[in-house]
Amino acid sequence: MIAKTDPDQPLVPDYLRQSMFDLYFQYYAGTSATLFNSDLKQKDYVILLWNESHQLQGFSTVQLINFEFNHQPIRAIFSGDTIIHNDYWGEQTLPLAWCRLSGKIKAENTELPLYWFLIVKGYRTYRYLPIFSHKFYPTHRYPTPPEIQSLMDYLANFKFGDYYDPQTGLVKFPESQGHLRDDWADVKEGFRDKPDIKYFLERNPEYYKGHELVCFTELSEENMRSHARRGFIEGLQGKL
Repeated sequence: MIAKTDPDQPLVPDYLRQSMFDLYFQYYAGTSATLFNSDLKQKDYVILLWNESHQLQGFSTVQLINFEFNHQPIRAIFSGDTIIHNDYWGEQTLPLAWCRLSGKIKAENTELPLYWFLIVKGYRTYRYLPIFSHKFYPTHRYPTPPEIQSLMDYLANFKFGDYYDPQTGLVKFPESQGHLRDDWADVKEGFRDKPDIKYFLERNPEYYKGHELVCFTELSEENMRSHARRGFIEGLQGKL
């Protein structure tokens, strides 16, 4: 498997956009090519996962947000549409490429904090947080500090406006902007009682409707775990 990271615009030709949408549409309902392409245009990077036959097997889109909070400049990586063909679930090539990209972005300005800001509509994605990070939010392990919650609320309101409810931490659109198809939305047998999955389902019980839980973690050498940290450091050193 090979993961390639490119700036999104204008290096994604029409045929590749169509291949990306076709793969995404296998797993997500409540979407369309128009909606997908509109979202893609807002992104700054796309990570593409290819197999040995050069067939697209996954991708992740990334937006870089530069902003000020409490008079301090901050950067955040926002994760957009992401999918990996189920034949390659558990394969770490794309996640490691994502970590390298985050390290590269951090290296552009090491003095500024860099955060991962994401909205989660599936338990599989939520499980990446404890794999990637020592500290992340929200979690059953500890409460979210007020200053972190304020930052999460600020970003979610900036990005989603009134669709974000700070009381629940959820983004809810009037109509689904994409939700997992029934075949993929079900929680695996025996998984519901796993602490992280149980917590996600408590916080986002109607995830299958496309509701998304706002999540947050700092991207730094100190906060990242194991293989994620290795990829992040490689990105800091200029390796993609």
